[in-house]
Amino acid sequence: MNRNWFYVLAAGIIEIGWVSGLKHSTNFIEWMLTIVAIILSFWLLIISSSKLPVGTVYAVFTGIGTAGTVTAEMLLFGEPFQLIKILLILLLLAGVIGLKLITKDSTEPEGGHE
Repeated sequence: MNRNWFYVLAAGIIEIGWVSGLKHSTNFIEWMLTIVAIILSFWLLIISSSKLPVGTVYAVFTGIGTAGTVTAEMLLFGEPFQLIKILLILLLLAGVIGLKLITKDSTEPEGGHE
């Protein structure tokens, strides 16, 4: 995995934290951590999308965030477990992995110019 895909992965994982923070933050420090996570997540997304196809980057980012947030809510915050949710997350992840596998890495921004 090249560095830019690592940035996408990191941005998606951080997104799980800030999305949960939007729902569960209850004090100033938790809100500040949520804001810092939002900034860091989007900064990593911007860096990676300058070198990788934007559509694929965004799909992977949101897929990681969606799957991770639903899973975290069930495991950490008592959201009810539903088999259909798990199956749909797996379908989403299959699509994200498929997009990643068919996308060629590029050293130029999408569109071929800077």
